[in-house]
Amino acid sequence: MPNISQIDIHKVNEFLTEGSATIVDIRDPASYAMGHIPSALSLNEQNVEQVTDQLDKQKTLVVCCYHGISSQGAAGYLMSKGFKDVHSMIGGYEAWQMNYPSEQ
Repeated sequence: MPNISQIDIHKVNEFLTEGSATIVDIRDPASYAMGHIPSALSLNEQNVEQVTDQLDKQKTLVVCCYHGISSQGAAGYLMSKGFKDVHSMIGGYEAWQMNYPSEQ
């Protein structure tokens, strides 16, 4: 597996403010529905092909999971699908919700 870049929630918030990255949330759909990073896309086994086909492979992509572990494997998978600038978010959604607002 390639070396996966990991970034903290504050950098993700900067990306969000600038609109310079796409954020994908790989938690299960029920958890995503209960709360997620604003503008994050839900990416799961049922929609992975559909969502990834629609994303710009040149744009920065941030992968968010529950605690920052599963997102590393998902980031590697997305890199293997041709995404160029992929990052795993350290601490996952748990870290995000303790510091920044979420949306439902």
